[in-house]
Amino acid sequence: MNTQPVYKVIFQNGNQIVEIFARQIYQSDMWGFIEVEELLFGERSQIVVDPAEEKLKTEFAGVQRSYIPLQSVIRIDEVAKEGVAKVSDVKPAEGTNVTSFPLPSAPAKPRPSSED
Repeated sequence: MNTQPVYKVIFQNGNQIVEIFARQIYQSDMWGFIEVEELLFGERSQIVVDPAEEKLKTEFAGVQRSYIPLQSVIRIDEVAKEGVAKVSDVKPAEGTNVTSFPLPSAPAKPRPSSED
């Protein structure tokens, strides 16, 4: 019997909602991030192949640890077993000009020196 916990992490990445499963998750030493390790994906021997899960497998291939900004995390659940990783698009409400949070930030501009 496998006693290691499995976590489902749901976060926003741009205009997409990503759902992944992992064995290790904890607060990062890098302020404002969580670390996600030991990502879990379905068995490759399955007859039915989910293109969204295959895209995530390819994107996270070779990744030992992923750092996810805290403001992007929607939810973290401890679950009984792993499920299917998926990506879904965020659809803005009709007739609105409000952009969903979080937004990509622009690089900080240097402040003018007061010594000038």
